[in-house]
Amino acid sequence: MARTIRDATPADAAAISRIYNFYVRTSTCTYALEEETLDERHAWLDAHGPMHPVLVVEEQGEIVAWGSLSTYNPRRGYARTVEDSIYVRDDRRGTGIGGELLSTLIERARALGHHTIIAGASADQDASIALHAAHGFVEVARLREVGRKFDRWLDVVYLQKAL
Repeated sequence: MARTIRDATPADAAAISRIYNFYVRTSTCTYALEEETLDERHAWLDAHGPMHPVLVVEEQGEIVAWGSLSTYNPRRGYARTVEDSIYVRDDRRGTGIGGELLSTLIERARALGHHTIIAGASADQDASIALHAAHGFVEVARLREVGRKFDRWLDVVYLQKAL
């Protein structure tokens, strides 16, 4: 099956939202659903800009996964640190797409001159933690988080990869 990874465009906004919302509805994470308009989703894509790209994985003309590098809250004073996000459509999980996407995000971050990538995963998301560990990320913290992202306390594992 031909698979391509490319930069997201505004035409991909609806597919990105569908994949994200499915993940939110079926995971232990309690992020808010993205029910915004397409204009708001396009603004989200634009806000990432060239230093923090959003990528999509396309198979046979359909978007089946997406990932992004976004700015990281510099609580710990990291220089040029980014945070990765990876979402794979349910019917494509376990097919290696997440690994391909993470490899591409790492290479893109390195080429853009970033020094560090941070990944945050719910402590019970073993597959996500294992995926990042397989790509050289090491656990740097476990925190109990609550706030604008979550509607309840959530144990979060933070993993880091130096580039």
